[in-house]
Amino acid sequence: MMIILALIRIGKGHVDGRPPAAALSGTPNLFGVCVYSFMCQHSLPSLITPISDKRRVGTLVVVDYVLILCFYALLAFTAIFCFDNSLLHAMYTLNFTDNCDVLDVPALRYFLGLFPVFTISTNFPIIAVTLRNNWKTLFHRDGGTYPWVVDRVVFPLITLVPPVLVAFGTHNLESLVGITGAYAGTGIQYIIPALLVLLSRRQLQPVLGRGAVNKHRSPFRHACWVWFVVVWAAFCLVFVTANIILADTKK
Repeated sequence: MMIILALIRIGKGHVDGRPPAAALSGTPNLFGVCVYSFMCQHSLPSLITPISDKRRVGTLVVVDYVLILCFYALLAFTAIFCFDNSLLHAMYTLNFTDNCDVLDVPALRYFLGLFPVFTISTNFPIIAVTLRNNWKTLFHRDGGTYPWVVDRVVFPLITLVPPVLVAFGTHNLESLVGITGAYAGTGIQYIIPALLVLLSRRQLQPVLGRGAVNKHRSPFRHACWVWFVVVWAAFCLVFVTANIILADTKK
């Protein structure tokens, strides 16, 4: 809907955006946003699991990522040309709520404005329960049980309080996405999977032997690619940290 509305406005000649060809000052924050956008990989298990014949699963994954890239690019380019870049909200849906030239139907304007609330309301309980269970597993000891207060009060509180404090403490969505994407996202999506690959290969090699061939092996199976991911994660952390320090220094 947002892409269509932006294209209609651009087609009518209302092109308020005048983006520069390049803005190198935004490069550090770009790394955090790119890591955050990589969350599209969460759709892979739901795509791969139901497939019984996985001989063409690589093609399916490529098609999936190409479609995601096309939608990201189309959404981004329509946004930067449709709206004045100096007035563009970091939460993109808000641009449709305060501009009647784009959308003059009040019900749809409220829907787009509240759309992030709908998505968070459906995802946050699932993520919170998963995090609470992870806390329990992290501190679990064999043969031990948690007291009622710890199980029902402490674990839910350490799960819910941090995001609530962040929500009350900041409204700068761009910085928030950059920080969470760079630090938490880098660890979850780059470092941990890379280390899992390295350690699992070491454990499986004595069991399967060097001559074992995986018919679903990736073209990026060489260990150099795994270390490349680790180096890339380090660069992301360095750039975003430098961006945060420089931004605070300018203030």
